[in-house]
Amino acid sequence: MSSRELILKTIRRNRPAIDAPLPTPIPFTTAPVTMALIEQFRTALAIYGGKTLELPAGMSVQALIDELYPERPALCSATREIVGSHPIPAVNRPQELATIEIGVTRAAFGVAETGSVFLSETELQVNALGYLVQHLIILLDPAVMLETLQEAYARPEFRTAGYAVLMTGPSATADIEGVLIRGAQGVRSLTVILCPRAG
Repeated sequence: MSSRELILKTIRRNRPAIDAPLPTPIPFTTAPVTMALIEQFRTALAIYGGKTLELPAGMSVQALIDELYPERPALCSATREIVGSHPIPAVNRPQELATIEIGVTRAAFGVAETGSVFLSETELQVNALGYLVQHLIILLDPAVMLETLQEAYARPEFRTAGYAVLMTGPSATADIEGVLIRGAQGVRSLTVILCPRAG
């Protein structure tokens, strides 16, 4: 008998015989999207070094990004709302994104409790877009702001996505002498632009 078989046999022999009903799941209701929920998201994201911007009335997202980066660095967009200098379908290898200054995508939804945004292979198209570019801009429709992580995990995206991440702020580490360093293993900055999804 192998060690594995012996361990499993011992576990089965010593397992207590409990016939108890499963606990009743706690229902989590979706809170209506209010300014308080948006402010909670903005505050939580700022704690982790991220930034939240609202799209000014009458301004396009493209114009806002051009205003944020007037030098027009290399930009790769995974959303049709933004035209980039490097189209995502032209990315043959994920490593190519390491030379891109700005990445843009649209999140499926946001979580106010933690200041997180949900991204999957659907939103990123090339998963490395969320990590190899220098600055990540995420478009988020305020109408899909959830209050808690429990609500987020109940969303269908978690069951259908092959890859999923709740991203909260830029990359950061404080492993070395307790000094916080941003952008050590990923994006140096993360900006969420609150703007409705284009029709």
